Amino acid sequence: MTKEIVTLEYIKKASKVLDGVARKTDLIYSPALSGENQIYLKTENLQLTGSFKLRGAYNMISNMSEEDKAKGLVACSAGNHAQGVALASKRNGLKCIICMPSKAPISKVEATKSYGAEVVLVPDSYDDAHDEAERLVKEEGYTLVHPFDDPAVIAGQGTIGLEITEQLEDVDAVAVPIGGGGLISGVATAVKAIKPDCKVYGVQAVGANAMAKSYQAKNIISTEKANTFADGIAVKTPGDNTFKIISEKVDGVVTVTEDEIAAAILKLVEKQKLVAEGAGAVSVAAVMFNKIPLMGKNIACVVSGGNIDVNTLDRVISKGLVMADRRINIRVEMDDKQGSLSRACAIVSECGGNILEVRHDRTNSNLPINTAIVTFELEIRDASQARFLRETLESEGYNLL
Repeated sequence: MTKEIVTLEYIKKASKVLDGVARKTDLIYSPALSGENQIYLKTENLQLTGSFKLRGAYNMISNMSEEDKAKGLVACSAGNHAQGVALASKRNGLKCIICMPSKAPISKVEATKSYGAEVVLVPDSYDDAHDEAERLVKEEGYTLVHPFDDPAVIAGQGTIGLEITEQLEDVDAVAVPIGGGGLISGVATAVKAIKPDCKVYGVQAVGANAMAKSYQAKNIISTEKANTFADGIAVKTPGDNTFKIISEKVDGVVTVTEDEIAAAILKLVEKQKLVAEGAGAVSVAAVMFNKIPLMGKNIACVVSGGNIDVNTLDRVISKGLVMADRRINIRVEMDDKQGSLSRACAIVSECGGNILEVRHDRTNSNLPINTAIVTFELEIRDASQARFLRETLESEGYNLL
């Protein structure tokens, strides 16, 4: 048997290091998400800095030699690891530079600066920020605080697994977001050591699925792009250490779509009063859309972060409402004469729809003279109300397009 990269004892030591630094976040039962399975939420979105990343960053920095600390620290991150490293560096009185992709949410960039870090924005993705950080290590002598592939980082993230087994003794499965794999590597190591029969599933976005492909192929595979609004898991190349641990300890890796992630964020906001970023919501999306092959089990979903830009949140909520058939467009062909539009509006109102916008087109070259196409943007309750509204309009003689 090969030597373990991270052990349960190493994770327990990390837990002592983090005592008084990182919060022991709540594990809360979610009636709104439970159905065939009983769903619990590990609320790392309520962690200090708004993400689990503080755990790994602080543990790694605490385990550094004084010589390495004196060189100054550099890290690469889409935002959450950046904030963890920045806060840990500030508390230890250390200089740090954070390389971040230029498309990182402005809220994460500003939060990182607020902890005293110097931020260097690098064009394109996380992997490009990683290359810049490596350059600074080689040319300037900084010490790299890796976001996921260092044993001390993995051990710090593994303290979440310790907490889950303490908070829910009869946990049957844990769903964990995957970017580079540090979080699930630590969680799986802790959970499998304490409860070997507990399943551990990783979740990735379809557009950033390098670890899912690697897991299936049993070999590390890089992707050309990491295309997802879940920027915290937009990683093109898995880590060597994390891939090895995931291959040995994780029971499956599944993917969710952008629309499914948006629906999960909306569900968390509306039903749980929790704000999650895209990366943090993928575990919830996996259980919402039955991507995890379990029934009648206690499943803990790690909501890994809540640092979502407010503009992105607005777009995500709108997308989620569309997915849930709660915001719809109905196009109606009608006679362009007095009373037609007001009558259609009255029908929409009587059916319980709330009109957000009406767009009136009478210039379409395919339309007969004295005919118009009217598009209603509506707020409604659900898909059944949408069907009722369409059927009512048709029964009243309106032609729906």
